[in-house]
Amino acid sequence: MTIAKSRGYRVFQGVNAVILTGVVIVTLYPFINIIARSFSEERYIITGQVNLLPRGFNLTTYRIVVSDPMFWTNYRNTVVYTVVATVIAMVLTTCYAYVLSKKHLKGRTFLIWVAVFTMIFSGGLIPQYVLVNGLGLTNSIWAVVLPNAISVFNLLVMKAFFENLPSDLEEAAAIDGLNTYGILWRIVLPLSKAVIATMVLFYTVSFWNSWFTAFLYLNEQELFPVTIYLRNLIAGATGAESAGAGLSDVGQAASNIQSVTIMLTVLPILAVYPFVQRYFVSGVMLGAVKG
Repeated sequence: MTIAKSRGYRVFQGVNAVILTGVVIVTLYPFINIIARSFSEERYIITGQVNLLPRGFNLTTYRIVVSDPMFWTNYRNTVVYTVVATVIAMVLTTCYAYVLSKKHLKGRTFLIWVAVFTMIFSGGLIPQYVLVNGLGLTNSIWAVVLPNAISVFNLLVMKAFFENLPSDLEEAAAIDGLNTYGILWRIVLPLSKAVIATMVLFYTVSFWNSWFTAFLYLNEQELFPVTIYLRNLIAGATGAESAGAGLSDVGQAASNIQSVTIMLTVLPILAVYPFVQRYFVSGVMLGAVKG
């Protein structure tokens, strides 16, 4: 049986479609413009002639960047840092959130406030640097992956998600002989694919785009992530020598270097996002039903 749509509802649908279309255009326009600028010649960019399509097709900047062996070394570092950091963060966040979701746990409120307190207050940049340096983590992968291993926001979302799972399932599993770790591994995690995929996306994007932590604690160029390499390239700190090109090439690339670096940085995330996008909305919404 088809329900007739009222005139007011049709008007609402039309207005809603117009607004959402406008939002999509406003969102996509800057990104398309960046793509066009990354493939355009310097003179067209300087004169403001590049809009949605490249002008004077140019691959000079891409050639400068990808022909430098240090770029690929730093790119590999970023992949390693991101994978290791995401795995550590997911293990810690999942275990902590699962514990906090148990309302019968003694000291649960205290543990929650410990986490929330760190989201509101921090020791500051200098004490954190002194701590990391005192632990001997500088110039190592651990200086990048450990300081931000747990996001309190992600922790609270996962906690709320676990609280919404039926307790009867865990009780039945316990009667069948599963211990706490078995229940988490065989019952809870298979039912939590949506929120896990969402948290993996959050952590991956965060660690992939992170540069300030590496900037603080890493002093050797061979250890830099690609974000530091591209930052130095934008700032002109690397110059012609580190870019592996002549001065004329660097001058040619200067006007569209920002667009090229943005493209090279976001491409892996754009490639991964479609595979986890279907879990994104359900993961966040299910984890936000209760606080």
